[in-house]
Amino acid sequence: RWLPVLRRRCGMAGKRLSGTGLAAEGRVLRAVLYVYHNRLLRHRPYLALQQVEQCLKRLWKMNLVGCIETLAGLIPKKNTPQAHAECLVPSQPMLETVALKVLGGCKLILRLLDCCCKAFLLSVQHLCSEEFILLNTVASGLLSRLWFVIQYRCVLQSLISLYGILSTSLHLVSETQQMPYIKGFTFPSDISNFLGVNVSSEVKKQKAKMLTTKKPTSWLKQLFPTVPEAVSEVGKKRRFVTCTSAVKNCSTPCPADIGEPVR
Repeated sequence: RWLPVLRRRCGMAGKRLSGTGLAAEGRVLRAVLYVYHNRLLRHRPYLALQQVEQCLKRLWKMNLVGCIETLAGLIPKKNTPQAHAECLVPSQPMLETVALKVLGGCKLILRLLDCCCKAFLLSVQHLCSEEFILLNTVASGLLSRLWFVIQYRCVLQSLISLYGILSTSLHLVSETQQMPYIKGFTFPSDISNFLGVNVSSEVKKQKAKMLTTKKPTSWLKQLFPTVPEAVSEVGKKRRFVTCTSAVKNCSTPCPADIGEPVR
């Protein structure tokens, strides 16, 4: 009975992790860090952005999506109608590997949300001081989008839900045939105790901080005046083509991450 549930939750978690939103925001973040690397090495919001990038890099390097998809491929798609019929199920080593990666992925996403919140608050603080206006304006918008993409797509919630059925599967498979693979580590039955925080309350607290932060709206309106409504379609198309060509010309490949911390 738990096999269809496990397959469905694997598909849901993999789909939400591999969405275009996270990948797009990650590419924009790398481009911003590349452009400002030689100018703002000691700037606090820039250093906070580097911590956000490190969390994203480690999340992709652990290949959590590929591991979840491999597990989903091992689950038979058709269930046998007989109550006592035999069927193939994922082995205990495979379930333990995926469960361990899901635990690590949840920790990383919690750290990523925390880094996004702190970097956003720093960017707005320096915006209020009118320092590095362009960088902090871009960074605050990017960080708020990244934070809300993770929350809107329920990435963390889908991983927590996946671990719940993985824990049940591990218990049932180990009762059938003991094949322990990861030794010296006890898989928690409740992931909330492992994470050490109440996820919903922590997310609400971060959201409240980001929404109640003082916004420098007065001088931003002077810096970016409102565009008149009567704008010709030709002008719109011309600006769109110019922006598209500028984005293409500014695309620069970033160096590959080899796992070393950013200094």
